[in-house]
Amino acid sequence: MPGTTTLGAEVTNVSGHCVWMLIDDEELALPYSEFPWFKAATIQQILNVLRPGPDHLYWPDLDIDLSVESIRHPERFPLRAKSRAA
Repeated sequence: MPGTTTLGAEVTNVSGHCVWMLIDDEELALPYSEFPWFKAATIQQILNVLRPGPDHLYWPDLDIDLSVESIRHPERFPLRAKSRAA
């Protein structure tokens, strides 16, 4: 019987400046300056992250979809939403 492949993505830290994630064996930061949607989110909302595909992260409580590539290289994705507070 074949096993089920599980894609790993875990929030490891939430600070006043960013959210840290462990994706497979890679640790990545999501600074609020680049990803402002997380700044006002609750810890519970941030921790509830799904990884439906290898390059896809989804926070259902916040309705946020991000590609892993956009976290690694946010400068390559200049079209991003502005936070309402900005």
